[in-house]
Amino acid sequence: MFRLITGLALAVVFLACLIASAPARLLNGFLPADRIILQGFSGTLWNGSASRALVGAGSGYIHLGAVSWSLNPLSLLTLSPGLRVESSWGKQQLSTDIRFTGSDSIELANLDALVSAQLLKQFLPLAVGGDFSVQLGDLVVQGGLPIRGEGRIVWHQATWESAQGVLPLGSYAVDFQQLPGQALSGEIVTIAGAVTAQGNVSLEGKHYSVDLLVTSEPGLDGQLQQALSLIAQPVSEGYRIAFDGQLLEIE
Repeated sequence: MFRLITGLALAVVFLACLIASAPARLLNGFLPADRIILQGFSGTLWNGSASRALVGAGSGYIHLGAVSWSLNPLSLLTLSPGLRVESSWGKQQLSTDIRFTGSDSIELANLDALVSAQLLKQFLPLAVGGDFSVQLGDLVVQGGLPIRGEGRIVWHQATWESAQGVLPLGSYAVDFQQLPGQALSGEIVTIAGAVTAQGNVSLEGKHYSVDLLVTSEPGLDGQLQQALSLIAQPVSEGYRIAFDGQLLEIE
């Protein structure tokens, strides 16, 4: 019996050493190839990097730039790879713990990111500028939709790009939370700036709603008023943006 236990222990150690020295490119075998693209590998499976990374979002991809990771070896035993990931692309930065719990389920934790508002133009026809910072305690996404989580998104030094030039707006935050089995709900608040925005957003399944009041004590800029008139209703305080709808199918 002692020899059997010793033999099994040596086999496990040998296998662990073999896997620990496995090249980083093997990580592709554990990731959904249609949603995550990694190129230019270096390092090992446990601690490696890629010179180029893209993550699927809707019908397009988000460029992460260079990415490095540290893989939790024990997570492979449950077939749920868990990694610490960091990426950089210019001033765009991202760090998070990520776990793949199924073919269509991902868990994020301790996420801290900074991205340009220009990224929105890839998905929405919005003439905006500034930067977004994102902090997540945790977020569980299943089938492309959030089912649990909490965090904060801040729009820093927001601007509106009109035909006459760039109009500064302010800085705004959305604090959101989603409990299991409930809708995601968020509160929009103004941190600083001449243009004030306050309201609520929600997402339940694929159904979303937005109710937002936009005001300014010195009065809204004429170009901004013209832009808001296309999507908002004039009220005594300023403009109210209220709409709901269904998210597009994620391909």
